[in-house]
Amino acid sequence: MAAAKKTVYIAGVLAVAIALVATYMLYDYLRGQEKRVGEAVATERIVVASEEIPMGSAVDPAKLKIVEWPKASLPQGSFTATDQVAGRTSIERFVPGDPIVEAKLIPRDGTPGVMTYKIPEGHRAMTVAVDQVAGVAGFLAPGNMVDVVLTVAPTGAQQPISKIIPSLQNIPVLAIGQIVEQKEGTPVVVPTVTMDVTPQQAEDLAISSTQGRLQLVLRRAGDKEVAKTGGATITKVMTGIQTTAAAPVKVATKAPKKVPTDVKPVEVKQPAPPPTIVEVIKGTSRTTVQFKSN
Repeated sequence: MAAAKKTVYIAGVLAVAIALVATYMLYDYLRGQEKRVGEAVATERIVVASEEIPMGSAVDPAKLKIVEWPKASLPQGSFTATDQVAGRTSIERFVPGDPIVEAKLIPRDGTPGVMTYKIPEGHRAMTVAVDQVAGVAGFLAPGNMVDVVLTVAPTGAQQPISKIIPSLQNIPVLAIGQIVEQKEGTPVVVPTVTMDVTPQQAEDLAISSTQGRLQLVLRRAGDKEVAKTGGATITKVMTGIQTTAAAPVKVATKAPKKVPTDVKPVEVKQPAPPPTIVEVIKGTSRTTVQFKSN
């Protein structure tokens, strides 16, 4: 009887211990879940745009507001007060709800001008003058990708040729602008396009602009394929035939064999003429007589 009581006592103690351990583990798990949920819903006040702020314009405090933003996805370089960004110049365009971040503003002691901060490292910004047609009739916008086409009119009898410049494909457009040029004494507004190029591309674009007329071809968004074309002439366009001179074909000739002079000519005998056959008819009989030809 005493042994049975002892067994029951030990089993009870073990059950209580297991229950305590399970309770602690459950409590620890729930506390961890509560912490994670709290971190997920935790917010922090940051500055966002309440109205559109164009690229290159000063940030107006009237176009800003303070909102609660999830702390777990807080934008790097964000601000907590509107006076921290008031008067700063924007490098990018802000739409309502966009967080105002340091990376999209000109540094406080930085070089003036927006364009210098939009050029990728190792690249250059180069501007070329185009007409409305060459500029894709006004449909170009910063951020578009273009190919550059050069049309050259060679001197002499050669035909003008138009071709996409191989090194100037898929070029980003940084800005669209205008300049005033003098044409026949009259000021004319000429559209300009500023493109993001490498130093080598800048050299190619500079020399191309002095040789003929440049046109820009707008690419479809996401299209990065390199076009491989042979260029176009008016003859090729009208006939579909590429006018390239064929290389002359050299025909190998053998030297005539030498005829030996000490060989005597071979006398060729003429065949004997065929015999002459005469048919003689006497009454009802008929005979033939054969005579040899001389």
